[in-house]
Amino acid sequence: MLPRIADSLSFLYLDIVRIHQDDTGVCAEITTEARGTETVYLPTAALSCVLLGPGTSITSRALTTLARHGTTVLVTGSGGVRCYAATLPDSLTTTWLERQTRIWADDTRRLQAAVTMYEMRFGSGTLPSGSTLQQLRGFEGQRVRAHYQLLAKQHRIGRFRRNYDPQSWDEQDPVNLALSAANTCLYGIVHSAIHALGCSPALGFIHNGNQQAFVYDIADLYKARLIIPLAFSLHASTNPEAEARRSFRDGLRLFKLLPRIVSDIQRILDPSGEYDTPDPDEELVDLWDPVAGAIPGGINHATDS
Repeated sequence: MLPRIADSLSFLYLDIVRIHQDDTGVCAEITTEARGTETVYLPTAALSCVLLGPGTSITSRALTTLARHGTTVLVTGSGGVRCYAATLPDSLTTTWLERQTRIWADDTRRLQAAVTMYEMRFGSGTLPSGSTLQQLRGFEGQRVRAHYQLLAKQHRIGRFRRNYDPQSWDEQDPVNLALSAANTCLYGIVHSAIHALGCSPALGFIHNGNQQAFVYDIADLYKARLIIPLAFSLHASTNPEAEARRSFRDGLRLFKLLPRIVSDIQRILDPSGEYDTPDPDEELVDLWDPVAGAIPGGINHATDS
């Protein structure tokens, strides 16, 4: 039995390694002048996602094993800062995808889902009743700006401005570098959980027009608690990207992020709380009927006449 996504480890970042499959499992070969070539085996069945940085090569057999175990593989830039591509592991059910699509295609239900996510971030008691989506976006901007100002004051780093510019990466301050590095790790974990549930990362309720729209929606639920304080604590770091990844991974063990992502997505897509996810061992494909809904597949529906 493979572990459920909620029980998986968070993420693994690799660069300047060769990943391949041997008779024992998937391993990473690391070559250094001091130690020569070392082999490290990866717990593929327990990893939610793997971030492949520059200088990494991977064989098709290893990639197939990762996909079969439901591990999302992200191809990233230096330090895991920018995502260029991702694998799409197979999911055994489309139940949650169908729920997501119905809500996304209905403007009223989509607005309700967006409001639910804002309430999850800021608390239902803090949002003005009957607020429009534009007002909620403005409220979000005020809260985030105030959070930045408070942390900047606490760490005595003067005025802070969020800046993400890959073209001038080396010119950015440590806080911005740490924010970007930790955000990418968070996006990878969320991406993996979304695929494990069979949902689409492209059908967002707040974000729109990007293949990662739903990833950004869900990731925003956790940034204020997990990412922003961590980044400001690294304002004097000489290597903020690496420290942000390590500290973020350690923090996830206490926060129990993966189970929370799964339950939060289910809460957004099924406010009633029924969560009637089918048995994961059931792989038969149902047939659609406009009257009966889903009817059993894998059988002959021809009449005897």
